[in-house]
Amino acid sequence: MPSTIPRLSGLQREVLSLYRQSLRASRQKPEDSRAHFREYARNEFVRHRDLEKRDFGAIEFLLRKGRRQLEVMSSERITDIQ
Repeated sequence: MPSTIPRLSGLQREVLSLYRQSLRASRQKPEDSRAHFREYARNEFVRHRDLEKRDFGAIEFLLRKGRRQLEVMSSERITDIQ
């Protein structure tokens, strides 16, 4: 019985990609603060998961905002997040 994998839209792939990038970036942080970065990323995505899937403007805005946050948090100067 073949399993069917749902096809993802371009925006869905972008959101998942941003989430994976966030988790990967957390691995570059000091070991004692990695969990804080993972938890922050997870909370940001969970906070917006009820957003209407067809609200493309809001999703694109949140993707841009998330990419900027990831860029800032990827900085070596940022060692912890609360």
